[in-house]
Amino acid sequence: MIYNLILLVFGAILAIFAAKAVAEKDILRSIIWLMVFLFAISASFIFLGATLVGAIELLVYVGAVSSLLVFTVMLTGGKEIE
Repeated sequence: MIYNLILLVFGAILAIFAAKAVAEKDILRSIIWLMVFLFAISASFIFLGATLVGAIELLVYVGAVSSLLVFTVMLTGGKEIE
């Protein structure tokens, strides 16, 4: 019962973070919301007992891909979407 409630809360939080990442007009803030979203997915995998999948998600997506996106935006001087 409590696990279902916790998963429901994780699902609501993930939906909010995904909506914020898509709706944000500033590219850098959108990437930050994407990082928070991927971190929450990793935490939900770890909570469900799939620690290897959660660790890989954390290392590969949050660590590498999001950092690469941030450095790309910093190097290209990403402007706001108008």
